[in-house]
Amino acid sequence: MDYLPPASHTNQEAETTPRSASSAVARALRLLQASDFESRIQAARDIRRLTKTSQRCRRQLSGAVGPLVSMLRVDSSELNEAALLALLNLAVKDETNKISIMDAGALGPIIGFLQSRSSELQECAAAALLTLSASTVNKPAISSSGVVPLLVGILERGSHQAKNDSLMALYNLSTYAGNLSIILEAQPVPGIVALLKSYRKSSKAAEKCTALMESVVSFEEGRAALVSEEGGVFAIVDVLENGSPHSRECAVGTLLTMCQSDRRTYRIPILEEGVIPGLLELTVQGTPKSQAKARKLLILLRENPYPQLECQPDTIENIVCNIISHINGDDQSDKAKKMLTEMVQVSMEQSLRHLQQRALVCTPIDMPLNNCTSEVSSK
Repeated sequence: MDYLPPASHTNQEAETTPRSASSAVARALRLLQASDFESRIQAARDIRRLTKTSQRCRRQLSGAVGPLVSMLRVDSSELNEAALLALLNLAVKDETNKISIMDAGALGPIIGFLQSRSSELQECAAAALLTLSASTVNKPAISSSGVVPLLVGILERGSHQAKNDSLMALYNLSTYAGNLSIILEAQPVPGIVALLKSYRKSSKAAEKCTALMESVVSFEEGRAALVSEEGGVFAIVDVLENGSPHSRECAVGTLLTMCQSDRRTYRIPILEEGVIPGLLELTVQGTPKSQAKARKLLILLRENPYPQLECQPDTIENIVCNIISHINGDDQSDKAKKMLTEMVQVSMEQSLRHLQQRALVCTPIDMPLNNCTSEVSSK
């Protein structure tokens, strides 16, 4: 994903009209070659404004990448910030510029800004890494640069905006094969859990948090860290109950991965956080993937670890009744029983509606009555 500037980073100047764009581009490139800081800062600000929404200007100003990167190496926070924001807008939704910025040597100065005492520069650096890491070509170089521990550190100590952008950058990096082990070495779970607790569970940020966690628990170190972190498993269960459809899918996937890897170790920590009602709801109202994962997890959460020895069939009702009989705590048990009743009711209503719809479709005009009857009764 690319960086989208927050309100604090948005230039409020009026957009340049198409008629004046060419002359504005030429002026910005000319000012960029000036020797005085004021002209170069103005050039960077003009480039930022021109490329804010215009893909055409991003292409026309691609030649500004080298001079802007050289401005990152000058000992002037004002010059650095102006250049970094201009590079950000040049890179958004432009794969060629993303690669050019890395090739021009921007990564080193950006890593330096990530450690700056200036919160503004740190935020700009995190945003730049978010955008540059959206390029598959850039991901290996970024992850091998040593920046991952710095991003993980910002998850716990940075400003709100820097935390968000660092999280998104880590998510981008995690999608490249081999990068997850580098991220795990930096021990990201405490920071991810802390952010997940603070986010609105249906937000896009919570989606990225949960998706990153689902990837992290594919390793034993990640699973153990999540269980060890206070409120870690509960944060995932909370998303499973209250998140967006995609977040809930990632949350149930996280818990399923844990149980599939080592059922005896992770079954009880998951059950103790009251996961059953949310799973029951997902089996009926989740996305197709969520429904399938929720059903698999319910089977793994029941008492008997050897389902092939069970006499009862693997219906959701039997599985959940088995789980409820071993739940400690009346509140969770009562809630689970109520959810099970509602789930069965919703399932029956959905089946009835499906039968009615099929009956309406199967008219004598469409097909013989005996065919219609047999098709409906088989559903």
